Amino acid sequence: MFWWKQQVHTGVWAAFTDRSAGNLGLHVGDDAAAVHRRRRSLEGALPVPAGSLRFMNQVHSAEAAVVSTDGPASTQAAVTADALVSPDGAVPLAVMVADCLPVVLVGTLPDGGAATAVAHAGRRGLLDGVLANAVAGLREAGAGALQAWIGPSICGACYEVPEQMQADAIARIPELASRTAWGTPALDLAAGATAELAGLGVEAHRVHGCTREEGRLYSYRLDERTGRFAGLVWKDA
Repeated sequence: MFWWKQQVHTGVWAAFTDRSAGNLGLHVGDDAAAVHRRRRSLEGALPVPAGSLRFMNQVHSAEAAVVSTDGPASTQAAVTADALVSPDGAVPLAVMVADCLPVVLVGTLPDGGAATAVAHAGRRGLLDGVLANAVAGLREAGAGALQAWIGPSICGACYEVPEQMQADAIARIPELASRTAWGTPALDLAAGATAELAGLGVEAHRVHGCTREEGRLYSYRLDERTGRFAGLVWKDA
């Protein structure tokens, strides 16, 4: 079920799922009832209360939304955003991807607790500042000593882009510059995100794995009719 799972703060866990958890996206043409069953199964594996795992309607924006524990997530409409922030870490959070970066963030609160966030950082979101907005949300909650875990994504040797798109991107974040294994212009999203987070004063950790190369992960570039795996952060029950 998990590509990677680790306790990242006292009582706080982060993880990235793989294909064995099944498709977790409701927007890819899958049977909705089956997706909800997989999400409930995932909640049981974490474990967190049924219906508490918060997903979002991702649109490749830089929008970061603050979420609270006002009722179970299963009774609420998914917020349209590309980052979620839980100021006290009480809400289990999920971000879905199939090539873009899933980023999990944790910061220490003055009382020793943790504020948490997740972000969906594709090319557009990364360039538009989705990570900066997630970090701002954590700092507004009073969190310091911020750390981030960058999950599996399409790698710099596989993410081919047009030459002008590459030029525009690296003008904003030079560390994005890459070449494919076959010698064409490319972007390295993880390197770009690592640089962005460092500039924001966030210690970044890489969880390696290329979605296009690893059969255990979903890749939209490899197959447009594919599922979504998730980046997760939650507190012990």
